Amino acid sequence: MKTIIQLTLLLALAGLLTGCAATRTVSDVGFGAGGAALGGVLGKNHPAAIAAGAAGGILLSEGLHYAAKSQTGKAYTSGYDQGRSDAVKQQYWLQVQNQQPNQRDARIRLYEVHLPEQMIDGVIFQPTTKFLRIEE
Repeated sequence: MKTIIQLTLLLALAGLLTGCAATRTVSDVGFGAGGAALGGVLGKNHPAAIAAGAAGGILLSEGLHYAAKSQTGKAYTSGYDQGRSDAVKQQYWLQVQNQQPNQRDARIRLYEVHLPEQMIDGVIFQPTTKFLRIEE
């Protein structure tokens, strides 16, 4: 019973000394303490068994963190690729929509305006025809 109280106090102290975002440290301490307690029970309080249990607990914790980080990286990559794909699809459908004739074209008229030859700031502009777009 005394060992359980000491382990609980050790875990509480470790939790107080770590920051809120330090879940890796907390889980390492927790798994290490759990492994040490399990090693002590199974090894009849032999110091080598306690140390091996603590090391095994920490290795298990680190393995779980590695697996979680790997899955997070895969999920991020998948989401990033889907976002890029959606952006390309959106661009495609905008291009298709821009090439479709508008319903508003019936209200748009083009007036032909003939511009004569003229000189502006010493530059001679040739006669040309421009179209004035009127939207009603």
